[in-house]
This record gives sequence, structure tokens and C-alpha cells, in this order.
Amino acid sequence: MGLRLKIILNPSSGRETARINVDDMLAHLVSFGVLERADAYYTSARYDAVRFAKETDPSEYDYMIAVGGDGTVNEVVTGMMEGKIDIPLAIYTSGTVNDFATINGLPTQPSDFARMLMKPSFSKVDCGKVNDSYFLNVLAGGLMADVAYRVPSDLKTAFGPAAYWMSAMKDIPSTLNNAIHLHIKTEDAEYDESAIMFLISNTKSVGGFRKLMTMADLSDGLLDILVLKKMEPTEIMPLLGKLMIGEHIYNDNVLYLQTDKLELSAPSDEKVILDIDGEQGPVLPVSVECIHKAITLIVPSEEESL
Repeated sequence: MGLRLKIILNPSSGRETARINVDDMLAHLVSFGVLERADAYYTSARYDAVRFAKETDPSEYDYMIAVGGDGTVNEVVTGMMEGKIDIPLAIYTSGTVNDFATINGLPTQPSDFARMLMKPSFSKVDCGKVNDSYFLNVLAGGLMADVAYRVPSDLKTAFGPAAYWMSAMKDIPSTLNNAIHLHIKTEDAEYDESAIMFLISNTKSVGGFRKLMTMADLSDGLLDILVLKKMEPTEIMPLLGKLMIGEHIYNDNVLYLQTDKLELSAPSDEKVILDIDGEQGPVLPVSVECIHKAITLIVPSEEESL
């Protein structure tokens, strides 16, 4: 008996090459005689991937495959969590930034992805939850929080991850003048900070910065919180340099902590919209928690990684 796959695909992701890559990947599986069934579901609107994943019958499939960028992956994970769909998930990245896939070394070539499915390893990874929504990679507010859905598609296609930072740099002057009065409450402590940006992440890589969340671990049951405090304009560029190489967490303008649960709030007259894995999310206040080892992720075996 061969593999039974449910594929949820964003056909417009990654310069519209996602569909071609999936076809090539399936052709490799067929050539090795290991594919029994592959049902492809194409998204055309937001939340389609949530519905497709949630309506899965786990007895019919061996693996779920999410094909697209961070937003598509988020929707698939959300549908699996809401529907309690407990089958292994494979992520075939084809978006602009793809932090989660990049940091986990997931294959991007069709032949490599097919080999991963034929000789998989499985890793239990954590999932973040904010109110009634889920995130696999990052929850963000302040600077860059709306960049992912504000940057034009043609700019993202032309410049890739740099497009996000190009847009964010233009926002720095106004952000410094309109810092968020952020209140953070954990089980152990409370913090009040004037913040220009805050991130809550499950992985080390955010926005293409590979070492942004330096202590993050996908399976430790903890979320990593990074707050950039309001600072003088002259302090921005030196800090960005430290962010690039992962030497920022001890900077006086940075608050970094780890916790499994927290509450975030701001004064009632400040409307702070959050970003969840590149899509617009809820408004503060919110409750955030880490769901320990919630997803079974398919990753390359050590043999295939060599």
C-alpha cells in the first residue's frame, strides 16, 4: 500500500510555481511506486485552507501537505488544531519569507521533498495560541506588524524578504513617535514597556532574520518574547546590525523572555492590531499560550540531510 496524501495548495504562492512543484513531486513518488492517492485542494480565498484541513478524515490519509507561504501553513495548522486532526504535517514552502520552513531545513526541490516523504522523520513541535487563533511561527505587533499584507505582491516577487524590510524602514520615524504602551503579564512577572515592536515566536527565524529569537526551540513548551523598546533614532541602525548576527538580546533597548503563557494589553485608547504568521490578527488585549508538542511535523531523516 502506498502513501495517501491530502495536499492543500495556494496556487498563487511563490511566483505561481507551487502547482508545478507539486506535480513534479508527485511524479517522483509515482516513479518509485509509492503513491496510492493524492487529493489536491486549491485555495482561492482566505480561510479556504482552514476549512480544507478541518474537514479532513484522518483515517483516509497518511500525511497532510501544506503548500504555500507562512499564511497558508498557518491556515492548515489552524484547521488541524480546530478539527483535532492528528496526522503528520509536511510543509512545502513556496512563499516569500517562509521562516518556519527555512529554519527547519525543509526541502524545496520536488525530488528532495518526495524523498523526505518516502523516508521521513517525525518531530513533535509546539504551536502558539492567541485567543482562539493559532500560530506556528510568530505573533507580532508594532513595526512590521502589517507589512506582510501591506507590501504589494509585485514588490514581494521582485525583492523577496527584503521587500518587508524596505517597507518597514519607511515606517520607523512615525513608529518612534507613536510607541505602544505595552503591558506584559506572565505567571512570574509583569512588564510595562514603551515598545516600537514586539514579537512572540516559536522559532529562531522571523522576517528572514535567522537568529532573531536566539533561545527559541520548537519543542521546549515555551514561547520566546522579544520587545524592541522606544529608542533614539541614532540607536536604530546599530541595533539592526546586532539583530542580524544574534547579539541583541542583552541590549538595553531589548526585552527578551521565555514563558508558556502571557497576557498582552495596551491602554484602551490605543488600537494595536496584531499579525499572525503574516496575516492580520486580533486587537489587544489578548491571551497567548504555548501548546506543547501539538503538531507532528515531517522532517528530512538524518540520512537525507547529509
